[in-house]
Amino acid sequence: MAPLKIKSSLQWLWVTALFLIIDQITKHWVAGSMELYQSINVLPFFNITYAQNHGAAFSFLADQGGWQRWFFTAVAAIASIVFLVWLKRTPKEQPLLAAALACMLSGALGNLIDRSLFGYVIDFLDFYVKGYHWPTFNVADSIIFVGAALMIIDSFKQDKASKNQDVKES
Repeated sequence: MAPLKIKSSLQWLWVTALFLIIDQITKHWVAGSMELYQSINVLPFFNITYAQNHGAAFSFLADQGGWQRWFFTAVAAIASIVFLVWLKRTPKEQPLLAAALACMLSGALGNLIDRSLFGYVIDFLDFYVKGYHWPTFNVADSIIFVGAALMIIDSFKQDKASKNQDVKES
């Protein structure tokens, strides 16, 4: 019997699982070992600070009456489904796009789990430089950023490959 040939990029789900596990372990470690808003100085520009984000990026809509929990939970669930279907449909010959989608799926699932369980996202990565303070974030947010960056890089590579193909056909 011939081995099953995987035509999609679902083999990249190990990346999703790896970062999802790291995200959840770090969030539960922070929530279980620190008081809310407690801060531990790690480096001159970095603290671990326990925060709860009831909104979206940069605490967008965090001060609303609670409806945002379900709205952002639904957004994360829909995004997770979209990323999973997109990953399944991505040819295995596009590994950079597959890695990007696996990363973004991981981040969406990590924050979805938080919102579903707690009603907020646990944030703790706290960076600052010379008076400028970035909003506190987490591993899921970081891996979403990495995935988006990989997707942008892939789009430039695909555009370049498409232009090279057009030149060859001329």
